Amino acid sequence: MLRCAQSHDILRGMSESPDTVPHGVPQLETSRPAPPPQHPEIIIITGMSGAGRSHAASVLEDLDWFVVDNLPPRLLDPLVAMMLQSGSGVRRLAAVVDVRTGQFFNDLIKVLEELRENQVDYQLVFLDADDDVLVRRYEAVRRPHPLQGSGRMLDGIAEERQILSQLRQRADLTIDTSNLNVHDLARTIKESIGEDEDRLLRINVVSFGFKYGLPLDADHVVDVRFISNPYWITELRHLNGKDEPVREYVLSQEGVDGFINKYAEALSGILPGYIREQKPYVTVAVGCTGGKHRSVAITEALAGKLRGTGQAVRTIHRDLGRE
Repeated sequence: MLRCAQSHDILRGMSESPDTVPHGVPQLETSRPAPPPQHPEIIIITGMSGAGRSHAASVLEDLDWFVVDNLPPRLLDPLVAMMLQSGSGVRRLAAVVDVRTGQFFNDLIKVLEELRENQVDYQLVFLDADDDVLVRRYEAVRRPHPLQGSGRMLDGIAEERQILSQLRQRADLTIDTSNLNVHDLARTIKESIGEDEDRLLRINVVSFGFKYGLPLDADHVVDVRFISNPYWITELRHLNGKDEPVREYVLSQEGVDGFINKYAEALSGILPGYIREQKPYVTVAVGCTGGKHRSVAITEALAGKLRGTGQAVRTIHRDLGRE
């Protein structure tokens, strides 16, 4: 009976207080704030054929969006459901839905309404262009309009405008590409949809050895063989440009510090041009004879200078360890 009474008291204590943490033990889990949820982003791209839908999708793909082209509307719902599942790894989804799907396209408005009813937030982007521009673009690639059939191209364009009229009214963002080239369209997409990090320039500073050949992807090549070679110093030969003795030897030579500062300043002056021209990556290759001592030390120093100006910089030592 005593054992039953003790069990009853224990159970009553548990029901009175759901706190199961022993007395004196800090409740770390309850005091630690939960990480903020990552809300997925969904963009549905549609619009006139020839207005640049595929290029817009390519731009988003380069910005690390998960892109699905020519998607039948009825597959939007299961695709979004897969994305929303925990652990899917997809945070940003872009789906291109247009008249190429034929009769399936008629379901799009109903599917969009169902997504809203299910409280799925999305952005509808509509790309458009003047009729004469669309005609010129199709004539340039020598392809028929998807709705042209046996009629004229303008007939197909007119039919498509009629089909898409309700979607154009529903669009959250409408982009007229009549006077935009591919670079202008990419810039517009990034400014309208992209995040701040999408507009950053990525700079790779690569050390290499001339005896192994130039990096094929180099935009700028820096020859640092004017610096005395640590290879000929017995105590430094077995080290590399990441080691402090080699770094100090290279950077302390006359004119080297000024060279790094001036080169970093020169690069900083032209880097905004790469952003304007929609070139998100720039590779600066720094070479010495073997890619072990001088180029490695200068690469690290130059990257540090560029990071100090707010640039996103990564260092790569291509030939380090080849000897």
